[in-house]
Amino acid sequence: MIMVENKLLSITEMAEYLGIRVSTLYSWVSQKRIPYIKLGRLVRFDLREIDKWLENKTIKEREW
Repeated sequence: MIMVENKLLSITEMAEYLGIRVSTLYSWVSQKRIPYIKLGRLVRFDLREIDKWLENKTIKEREW
């Protein structure tokens, strides 16, 4: 059995993962607002890169 550690997700899978509509994700891709991989005509997403991207988008709690 082959272990797949770095599965590339499709547009539909990524939209579901992020909880957004597919059309929103296509818009983000066309605006280069989200990291993606282009394989010929296919758009795929590396889950590790997306998790890093989300971490950078997280608003941190303000310390007083």
